[in-house]
Amino acid sequence: MDQKLILITLLVKLGVAAAVASAVGRSKEFKRLLFREDRTFGQTVGFITFMAVPIGLGIIVRQNVKNFLAADISFESVMLMGVMGGPLAGALFGVLVGAPALFNHEYLAAPFFAAVGFLCGMLRNFATDHEEIWSFSPFLDISVYRWIKRNTRKPRLDWQTSFFLVIIALTFAQQQIGRSFPGMLFYLDSPPGQWLVTLAEYATAIAVVAIPLKIWNLTRIEMKLEEQERLLLMARMEALQSQINPHFLFNTLNSISSLTRVDPETARDMIVKLANILRRILSRNEAFVQLREEVEFIDDYLDIEVVRFGRDKLRVTKELDPASLDVVVPAMILQPIVENAIKHGLAPKVEGGSITVRSSLRGERVMIEVEDDGVGVSPTGTAATSQSGIGMANVAERLKVLYGESAGLTIGERDGQGGTRVTLDFPVLEQLDSGPVANAATVIYETRSSTVR
Repeated sequence: MDQKLILITLLVKLGVAAAVASAVGRSKEFKRLLFREDRTFGQTVGFITFMAVPIGLGIIVRQNVKNFLAADISFESVMLMGVMGGPLAGALFGVLVGAPALFNHEYLAAPFFAAVGFLCGMLRNFATDHEEIWSFSPFLDISVYRWIKRNTRKPRLDWQTSFFLVIIALTFAQQQIGRSFPGMLFYLDSPPGQWLVTLAEYATAIAVVAIPLKIWNLTRIEMKLEEQERLLLMARMEALQSQINPHFLFNTLNSISSLTRVDPETARDMIVKLANILRRILSRNEAFVQLREEVEFIDDYLDIEVVRFGRDKLRVTKELDPASLDVVVPAMILQPIVENAIKHGLAPKVEGGSITVRSSLRGERVMIEVEDDGVGVSPTGTAATSQSGIGMANVAERLKVLYGESAGLTIGERDGQGGTRVTLDFPVLEQLDSGPVANAATVIYETRSSTVR
């Protein structure tokens, strides 16, 4: 081949490698498989297929389009698959990619590629840390410097330098086999004596392997950051969900203790209701429940409070839209609001008061109101149930984590009647195929990716 044509082909080959890596990397399924270090056989086959289709098409284009040899990056892709997927994946990929070459009577392509993929897969197993694979650099001076720096402390074989040398050795083997068996194995045949062109061929082979690794490594980093963010949000949700005012527990236990002799039946009922509350609090795997379950939880809580305060001092009214009871809401979202209404609104009043819980659907948004006829807003203009408390701060933080800016929490006076009204307003979450949403991370991504309704 002409020297200029080879150099142009090598240059275009770099662009083809980048284009193929970028196109394949856009697939969500490929990203999911790429993120896995340990894959099942079925996942390995899927991973191979994603890569084999564009690479096989490149071989066909090279065979049928004159002077477009740069479309064929099969040799470098086999090495790439080997170090990413292991010996089995590398060998299977080599056979699959080498199949289209048979139509051009290149009978050594499939067995040679299978051997290359298997060898690079074995090299993957020698890596002490698989992150070394993704940080592979085509620049030998950097790799050598890294190798020297590491070995001055603890002598060992550097994986990246080894892979660098393996690519050169396999490229040399491809050229020698291709020359020994003309037409049986495709390779770029540089003119005799043109050692600069030959050097460019070796450098291109290394770069074509390294470019997809760099592109896909950015995808892996993004996915890892998303995974860490998901885990962080789940941890925050669990911490917020598990909070409960210790004073409530102490007061309830004291009330039970005082009732055990004078009214054992009531004490027994309080123990059962307290057990239901604690069981619900400890069920951290449920981030969302139907509103009817949340109301049942509030009923147990209020029944205990009615016993503590007396039925003449605490009255409860519920005005619930039946259609809203099937709506999915954050678990334990109402308990802190009701607790604040009792503690800050009704407890300071000698004669006690009442609490009203309302729910309604407005389009595809749910409205929940908790109001009391207690002391209401302080003279300074701040609500008695301010968001500075742990309970209300908990509610505000959970709504922010789950819904972003699409949820609202307002605290103010009742309309000219005294007391305080707390209003929750957030979108109705869709029901998934598996039933009501139970996974916090799933809901977080679902609500953030959809528009505010």
